[in-house]
Amino acid sequence: MLMMTTMSRKRRDNKGWNTNLLKWASSFISGDASLKKKAEKNTDLKDARQGETINIFSVASGHLYERFLKIMILSVLKKTERPVKFWFIKNYLSPQFKDVIPHMALEYGFEYELITYKWPTWLHKQKEKQRIIWAYKILFLDVIFPLSLRKVIFVDADQIVRTDMGELYDMDLKGRPLAYTPFCDNNKEMDGYRFWKQGFWKDHLRGRPYHISALYVVDLAKFRQTAAGDNLRVVYETLSKDPNSLSNLDQDLPNYAQHTVPIFSLPQEWLWCESWCGNATKAQAKTIDLCNNPMTKEPKLQGAKRIVPEWVDFDAEARHFTARILGENVEEIAEAIPPSSESDAPKPDHDDSSQDAKDEL
Repeated sequence: MLMMTTMSRKRRDNKGWNTNLLKWASSFISGDASLKKKAEKNTDLKDARQGETINIFSVASGHLYERFLKIMILSVLKKTERPVKFWFIKNYLSPQFKDVIPHMALEYGFEYELITYKWPTWLHKQKEKQRIIWAYKILFLDVIFPLSLRKVIFVDADQIVRTDMGELYDMDLKGRPLAYTPFCDNNKEMDGYRFWKQGFWKDHLRGRPYHISALYVVDLAKFRQTAAGDNLRVVYETLSKDPNSLSNLDQDLPNYAQHTVPIFSLPQEWLWCESWCGNATKAQAKTIDLCNNPMTKEPKLQGAKRIVPEWVDFDAEARHFTARILGENVEEIAEAIPPSSESDAPKPDHDDSSQDAKDEL
């Protein structure tokens, strides 16, 4: 009797073990099939895009700016017909963003790469994280991308694209290594804030425009051929030791150096910003930048919803996608961004990614 009971228990245990094994195998096969289906969808989406790949470079730090970055990605993909590859500075991206972006690439059919460059020991080092991020936007363009890359477009994380970026990618820069959009002049309420029209900057520019750094094109072949990277680093090394210089590092440096690193001025419609441009030219805008308004100091999220009608739909799509990938509620994703974080400057705040930053910077 004891032997029969023991044998019966063993049969039940074996049956339970076999059932669990079958469940595990089924879930594995199902998961594998799901990944395969996503990969096939990604291939189909990529195949639907024809022509030379458009390379777009951006940087973000903090959950608010990563939220903006996803919206920027969606706006680019909606309007651009050719294949797109995004390049992101990895140093201060959150683990959450790094988890989500591979799924987003599969879902929407784009490529991406996380890049970085170790700060040279001989180059004057910035101490504030925000200024390090600004420096990465301009100082290492000749060495941070592979030599095979012909051209790259920088797009700010908090920008909405309203046109096919292939038009900008193919634009003739007239032999210049860089192309930026000049600041708008038509919103006269901002005249008192246009520092480049008076004093030092007016004398230094000698009639040249002062450009905004939220969107720019880099002809990498010309940039390397003319040693533009070396020239910018020389100017940076000279100016950066003075704490009163390069207050907006990524913007002041190329504008200051345009006598030796010439800039092609893009048509005004390539970057519209309410603060500087006013509403008269908004309908022609190819991109909209949520630049800070020094008069109103309106929070970014509030301004985005008011200024850009399509922003709300893009945001909802990005938040629902993120929630699905992370297995969280959409409300939890939104609550991860407290109102106090709506400052204009993207402040790196990821302790869990600090080791990457220390290793690379």
